[in-house]
Amino acid sequence: MSSLSASCPSRHAATGSWARSLLMGFAAAGLWVGGKAHAAFDLDTLAERARALAATPYRAPETSTNSRLAALGYDDYRAIRFRPQAAWWRKAGLPFELQFFHVGGGYTRAVRVNELVQGREQPLLVPTSAFDYGAAAPAVAGQVHAEVAGFRVHYALNRPGYKDEFIVFLGASYLRAVGADQHYGTSARGVAIDTVGGTGEEFPAFEAFWIERPVRGARTLTVYALLNGPRITGAYRFVLQPGSATEISVQAKLYLRGAVTTLGIAPLTSMFLGGENQPQPLQALGDFRPEVHDADGLQIETGDGEWLWRPLLNPPRPFTTSFAVQRLRGFGLMQRDRAFASYEDPEARYDHRPSVWIRPQGDWGPGRVELMQFHTPDETNDNVVAYWVPAQLPAAGQPLALAYTMHWQGQAQQQPPHGRVLQSRLGRGLEKPQAGELQFHIDYAGGALDALSAAAAPQAFVTSSDNARVLLANVYRNPATKGWRLNLKVQRLDAQQPLELRALLKDGANVLTETWTYALPPE
Repeated sequence: MSSLSASCPSRHAATGSWARSLLMGFAAAGLWVGGKAHAAFDLDTLAERARALAATPYRAPETSTNSRLAALGYDDYRAIRFRPQAAWWRKAGLPFELQFFHVGGGYTRAVRVNELVQGREQPLLVPTSAFDYGAAAPAVAGQVHAEVAGFRVHYALNRPGYKDEFIVFLGASYLRAVGADQHYGTSARGVAIDTVGGTGEEFPAFEAFWIERPVRGARTLTVYALLNGPRITGAYRFVLQPGSATEISVQAKLYLRGAVTTLGIAPLTSMFLGGENQPQPLQALGDFRPEVHDADGLQIETGDGEWLWRPLLNPPRPFTTSFAVQRLRGFGLMQRDRAFASYEDPEARYDHRPSVWIRPQGDWGPGRVELMQFHTPDETNDNVVAYWVPAQLPAAGQPLALAYTMHWQGQAQQQPPHGRVLQSRLGRGLEKPQAGELQFHIDYAGGALDALSAAAAPQAFVTSSDNARVLLANVYRNPATKGWRLNLKVQRLDAQQPLELRALLKDGANVLTETWTYALPPE
């Protein structure tokens, strides 16, 4: 390995045209001055840089100066592999290790990566010898340091002695993580700008990272990130705690530099192709699998103690719904169905995709949880976005300070304290429906439902939007689930208008279940 070992910080002067450009970029951004690192780096340090950046006109980060890398095809770019033996901190025997993604193909913008050692920042320069370039080797001939587009972190997550990849920062402000025995699925972002409304969605990017060097025996890793976009800047602090459910504690300070119609906080992105409530997309493809999705519903806990469950859809066109609340206790895109038989896919293992639960720290005030869904023809495209929209935005130059925890959960996941929805099925039985009739079959179980006596008779409390008329709401025991099933029949009055339904089970005045809330787009 070269003297710029990926297992320890570089103390050598940068060489090569790209490395010199990188150091100039640090200086221009106020991130590296006089060849010396700033001392006592913390979130306030980074927030001041973000505030100053917001006061200047936006300048898009430069793309890679290596045109040969940008011109690489999909297969040639995929052939560029980071050498595991070159992982940062491996030689030091630290509990966390870093590996890097190379610039090239669709990832044309390099990010600046720094290491924090005892509060002092210094550029982390990755040598080209840390990569196996395969057929792309001629594209970096003579280059000493690699241009990196992002990084991943490894930790002994599933068994001692082997460090698993558990989180990736790559592309715009995207990140994705897993807990033990999970497969990548839903992703998160630093922020969402005008996903709905405005003049078009923007994708601000994490342009620079600062990663604290962990001590021996550390169970957490701290990462700082600088966000920059045409209408926003931000400073982020992520504390990563891998485990059976990986937790990421987030602190952020955001600064607007322009008008924003919809500011999405703690955005989550996922995929829903088809499931038990909407099997038609899979049937149309001739797909043998019963369900294909990374998440099957949006779960919300309000400040009033109400729990909401909205099953996801693959609509024919963009479809946006929202839930206004005075106070938010949590929301998430959840993969509740953990049964392999629901997916029958031994390669993709959708039954091992994580549920991602966002728990605000402190009072975020009034606002709304917004859900935007659009059509996807296959499972390679994310088509679901959920985020929090604050009711009031700060003035330009004033910070919006937020803190929250992301929980990446598997079999054990956040659930309501009372009965929850096990499944939602939409479709007819033997009985022929009348014109405009829709039949739902909703299974509830758990919580207070489990304690009901054999003679109990829960009642369904159902409401609908003006575009529907409830025809039947029948509740009975489901011996297979040891819970209760609600058969719900409604008549849709106008197929060209959306339809919204809400249903929960009660025992007199006592609420027994979360609220099932279903929305259908116009046909």
